[in-house]
Amino acid sequence: MYKWFHQMGSPPTFYKWSGQWLPWLGITCLILFVVGLYGGLVYAPADYQQKDSFRIIYIHVPAAWMSMFVYVVMATSGAIALIWHIKLSEIMMLSSASIGASFTFIALVTGSIWGKPTWGTWWEWGDARLLSELLLLFLYIGIIGLYSAIEDKRKAAEAVSILALVGVVNIPIIHYSVIFVNTLHQGPTVSKFDSPSIDTRMLIPLLIMAVAFKLFYIIVLLVRSRNEVLWRERRSQWVKNIIKGSGHE
Repeated sequence: MYKWFHQMGSPPTFYKWSGQWLPWLGITCLILFVVGLYGGLVYAPADYQQKDSFRIIYIHVPAAWMSMFVYVVMATSGAIALIWHIKLSEIMMLSSASIGASFTFIALVTGSIWGKPTWGTWWEWGDARLLSELLLLFLYIGIIGLYSAIEDKRKAAEAVSILALVGVVNIPIIHYSVIFVNTLHQGPTVSKFDSPSIDTRMLIPLLIMAVAFKLFYIIVLLVRSRNEVLWRERRSQWVKNIIKGSGHE
């Protein structure tokens, strides 16, 4: 198992299998986005209180979920890079930072847009979910800035890994903030099966969009990581062979 783990983490192996999977992931992601958006914007009924303004949920909620998921992936990759010194894990961590920051920014913006007709305000500083999500954005930005500020990239990667691991404590705070703190933000809906619960016609498109967002993250992560691998391994023979092969096509 340990040998397989290192083999799959080797740059040539990663570059090969990721290139094989990317087209299929892209097609599947596109189909899910089309189905999910149609289901959310057309098939799902209007909410009895919020009417059609609730439909921003199909962008806001998956983006919010991904903002937390990407950070956990980043922290896990950082831990692997620190413990086993696997180069690909370090690349995955660094490639995830800007993607996670983008998801977090989208979640905050769409949340504000949704909050205006629902709460009557764009932003509420007393809301625990909003503040913890904003802190997550600052963590992403801090990680990106820290890596750029340290000239020695090996030391920079170690510092970023430690910061990512420390910051992961914010993830359960975001998740449970609406449960333990009385705020404007609504409580859990998807994971709540007793009445009142989300309508199935609303839930299915939401879950489809969640999968589509996750596949989109994987696609962008693989593309960014492949580019970083090529750059870091540009003097390796296997990269030179790829360049030669591309030149003959």
